[in-house]
Amino acid sequence: MLFEQAGVVEIAEVIYNRDTDQSRGFGFVTMSTVEEAEKAVEKFHQYDLDGRLLTVNKAAPRGARPERTPRAFEPSFRIYVGNLPWDVDNARLEQVFSEHGKVVNARVVFDRETGRSRGFGFVTMASETEMNDAIAALDGQSLDGRAIRVNAAEERPRRSF
Repeated sequence: MLFEQAGVVEIAEVIYNRDTDQSRGFGFVTMSTVEEAEKAVEKFHQYDLDGRLLTVNKAAPRGARPERTPRAFEPSFRIYVGNLPWDVDNARLEQVFSEHGKVVNARVVFDRETGRSRGFGFVTMASETEMNDAIAALDGQSLDGRAIRVNAAEERPRRSF
């Protein structure tokens, strides 16, 4: 009934969860003309319906990729740290690198199944100078008896499944 204010509604359907029979919080409305659909988007996007703001947009055909605005990549001062001793955790990694500048993030990579360290991690420094200083100072140095490998991390595209 709401969308009839924008024109002739051909089909209106709410999408439900098969298992719980509860609304999944979205649906589809087919208007009789493109102009009416555009009017519905204009009229009802961010419309307050019983205390909830509606998100109304034109649906893409099934299988079509929605257009996304590309993310702006800020420069990242990320360091790869390899050959880590097995008992080094995030806090210890941060401690070692903080002697060479401000650490934004320090993370040891752990195996999902076993929960054990995979022997490498990543540290993000606050600036390029601090990153370069840390690499120069720590590459090849002994950490708990192991010579760690330290270099600038390569940006790899995210894997999509």
